[in-house]
Amino acid sequence: MEDTKKYDVSLDHIKEARGILQNVVYKTGIVHNTTLSELSGNIIYLKMENLQKTGSFKLRGAFNKIAHLSHEEKEHGVIASSAGNHAQGVALGATAYGIKSTIVMPKHAPLAKVTATRSYGASVVLHGNVYDEAFAEALRLQKETGATFIHPFDDPLVIAGQGTIGLEILEDLPDVDAIVVPIGGGGLISGIAIAAKSLKPGIKIIGVQTKNMPSMAESIAQNKITTVDGIPTIADGIAVKTPGNLTFSIIQKYVDDIITVDEDEIANAILLLLERAKVVAEGAGAVPVAAALNRMGKYRDKKIVTVVSGGNIDVNMLSRIIDKGLVKSGRKIFIDTLIPDRPGTLWRLLNLIAETGANVLSVTHNRSIRDVAIGYARVELELETVDEDHVKNIKNLLDEHNYTFTIL
Repeated sequence: MEDTKKYDVSLDHIKEARGILQNVVYKTGIVHNTTLSELSGNIIYLKMENLQKTGSFKLRGAFNKIAHLSHEEKEHGVIASSAGNHAQGVALGATAYGIKSTIVMPKHAPLAKVTATRSYGASVVLHGNVYDEAFAEALRLQKETGATFIHPFDDPLVIAGQGTIGLEILEDLPDVDAIVVPIGGGGLISGIAIAAKSLKPGIKIIGVQTKNMPSMAESIAQNKITTVDGIPTIADGIAVKTPGNLTFSIIQKYVDDIITVDEDEIANAILLLLERAKVVAEGAGAVPVAAALNRMGKYRDKKIVTVVSGGNIDVNMLSRIIDKGLVKSGRKIFIDTLIPDRPGTLWRLLNLIAETGANVLSVTHNRSIRDVAIGYARVELELETVDEDHVKNIKNLLDEHNYTFTIL
């Protein structure tokens, strides 16, 4: 307990937050998943914070912070910066207390998150290309207005609110061996780590970042807070260039390991969760599952809780991820070929495809584009297939009939 007090967040603070949040947030479920367990070699459970109010865990910390504001602070309103989920938590919390809220979001924040934030009663300002630029603008506006800034991660009260997840996990699954948590700025894992390690010192706390923006992993490796100018990631909710001072200190003390996962692993985790677990997860929410499936080989037959931190994924993004996943697994292919521009040639090609049992989803037939010789037409086919062997059969059949083609 002395160590946690050193960092201004203790188990007692987290328990106090639990009381404040008792009739505000859902106690989300912990669900065992057989498919993910078989694929990972461990016993995988999902902590379903994607089903939390506002679609993510962020309401816990934001509401706890707002609940502690003085009357004078509430009169001046609150301001926050967020890629989306913290925004919704602050907006809902502020509206519950009748407080004005302003949220600064990156210009490219998912439209669904912008719309949802406004629907909870906040005034939204779009500024900058990444979270850190939105953060700087929020601080500027805070000085102008006198509103209280609600930090998304580097605040003891926010961290205490997020830590209530750790209490719930250990209540529902006291024999858990490890908890796997996404890391952006570090608020979620800091709260969970303090709660879990205080109650069960031997538990492993594992953080996950995307390789495109591994700021906390780099900071821990270099033993100092490090800014990483990363590249865009589908895990936009954890795309933070610079970790927090408080969260860095807590993670140094309490987190056992930080794993990084790549974009394909995240996309595959999103697709697996959707198809096998019937769970909609955003990129940040899927990174713990991506880590459990691909980067935790030293763990075997352990009870592991992966925190699905949010489900606010843009529908267009989800569609692209599904398409990419289907192509990668051989369940969808795109064929580009040339055929003579004569009656019956398209029919023959489609009939040949039909013989393989592939389902034609779309056909584009074009004789007018620049790189197609006179007397020929370009045909692009989108096909639904069974697996990679089915794709090979289609290739072989087209080869046998002397088609020149490309499969994408």
